[in-house]
Amino acid sequence: MQGQQQQAYDRGITIFSPDGRLYQVEYAREAVKRGTTSIGVRTADGVVLVVDKRTRSPLMEPKSIEKLHKVADHVAIASAGHVADARQLIDFARRRAQVEELRYEEPMDVEALTKAVTDNIQQYTQVGGARPFGAALLIGGISDDVPRLFETDPSGTSNEWKAVAIGSDRADVQSFLEDEWHDDLSIEEGVELGIRALSRIREESVEPAGLGVGTITVDNPVYEELSDEEIQEYVDDLEDIEDVEDEQE
Repeated sequence: MQGQQQQAYDRGITIFSPDGRLYQVEYAREAVKRGTTSIGVRTADGVVLVVDKRTRSPLMEPKSIEKLHKVADHVAIASAGHVADARQLIDFARRRAQVEELRYEEPMDVEALTKAVTDNIQQYTQVGGARPFGAALLIGGISDDVPRLFETDPSGTSNEWKAVAIGSDRADVQSFLEDEWHDDLSIEEGVELGIRALSRIREESVEPAGLGVGTITVDNPVYEELSDEEIQEYVDDLEDIEDVEDEQE
């Protein structure tokens, strides 16, 4: 009997369980945990997004993996979870940012854009015949010369962070970020921190083709993605640091 009741709550997105849970939302969060890791770091100079773009096969083109997305000149999004679900949310964010900029003749505030996206996500937690989005987003950008970094989850909740990880191995990466982040980070140090955090959870060495790095700075609030050559420089510096640490041990 108890198993039948559990199944009833599983099937209905609009039905709360007796202990106040929406099982479909929790299952959507599990889908996010199965996605590859994405990391956001807010620095004094801007925002950094670092994503894991490892391929399942050597025959797959790394550039076809969609993890980093430009929404507007001053806003970008990193995703984790179901790629198709994330793409729908990113398309919504792009349309909303464009409409608001045309209407008010100024770039849309990052926090306002985040709330618009999470309002859209939340609607899918209480509409019959639909399901929650199985994706989480990191929304980073510049508003009024201030770096902002937000996380969304499948329930429609948003939180602002100084540094945060979503996707697989979140707990380990978040613990590392909590130990290493500080207020005076530069953009370059933020990129280095994100790459170091990803390298901690990988069994094999970090390769530029398996990473995606995007930045938005206060001085030039336009989203830019680093090339493989630029990422390689950070990877080489990271390997030098690790070699020194090994020698000291």
